[in-house]
Amino acid sequence: AHREGRCLMHEYSLIQSLVERVEAEARARSATAVHRLSVRIGEQAGVDIELLRTAYLTFRERTICESAELEIAVIPTQWACGTCGRRIERGQPLRCPACLRPARLIGGDEIMLDRIEMEVA
Repeated sequence: AHREGRCLMHEYSLIQSLVERVEAEARARSATAVHRLSVRIGEQAGVDIELLRTAYLTFRERTICESAELEIAVIPTQWACGTCGRRIERGQPLRCPACLRPARLIGGDEIMLDRIEMEVA
């Protein structure tokens, strides 16, 4: 339970920042409602998707996002050689098969707000 509580606080703070950003964007465009939010979250971003959804449902109440759907796309982890740039296939050792150098993370650790669908008067 302690781990879940700690994780929920992480997801809650992400959602709080997301809603604040959306409210600022909506104000800047004189929007009257937000209908949908689209975010991309990498597998390595340290985010529990189900906890994030729960946090969103809780935090969106009495905000411009109150009736907005949250759409989440999970971005797969991608690795490549840090020296020659060769892609490392999923499930393979994190070492370049050509030059034997360690791999580096090139994708799958991002958290990005992709799109806001809002109603403007």
